[in-house]
Amino acid sequence: MPTLPPLQVLSLSNAQIAIEAAATVAFALSGLIAAARARLDAVGVVVVAGLAAFGGGTLRDILLDRRPFFWVEHAVWLWLLLALCIVAMLFLRARHFAPTERAMQWPDALGLGLFTATGTQIAIGAEMPAIVAVLMGMVTAVFGGVLRDIVCNEIPRAFRDHQPYAICAFAGAWVVVVAKALDAPQWLALLAAAGTATLLRVLAIQLSWTLPAWRPGAQEEM
Repeated sequence: MPTLPPLQVLSLSNAQIAIEAAATVAFALSGLIAAARARLDAVGVVVVAGLAAFGGGTLRDILLDRRPFFWVEHAVWLWLLLALCIVAMLFLRARHFAPTERAMQWPDALGLGLFTATGTQIAIGAEMPAIVAVLMGMVTAVFGGVLRDIVCNEIPRAFRDHQPYAICAFAGAWVVVVAKALDAPQWLALLAAAGTATLLRVLAIQLSWTLPAWRPGAQEEM
């Protein structure tokens, strides 16, 4: 079985770590905002931020039977999460919620793209079929936010705001698959996939793209 040169392996590993770290911070911030708006206590804030940051990647690792979990392998991210929560609880006030929530659309879009790229790449590395790798990218990118909203007793935003979200991840994940088929450098595939999913989400927000809602008609009388 061919092996990658040490420099290429190092570059890919570093790229994955950097991208997952950035995505973790972005989604942890979105979890902080959701917990603050739900008026949770300190434990609730940390749990919701942790679910947003680590939930999708943990589910991916469970489905792929991958150990250790990515946040166990890089335990420093747990300290970073705790630090973010403490700073937020000390300085975030009610008057900050509305502007902060609007501002959080952008790191959330970035986190979507970054987790899509790494989730798909990890599944490809585990020799999963293309469609499975794409779905693993979607799971990584979307399910942290889904768990965040469920714990806050809300219908997950990814399912109810009618703006493309999971579809953006789906499109970005295929960039990784196509790049692999073209034998492109893996770090380039990661950046291209993250950029594609993030750009699509930003365009969806800026241009108010919406998905059609299911409106079942009235039941016909027999």
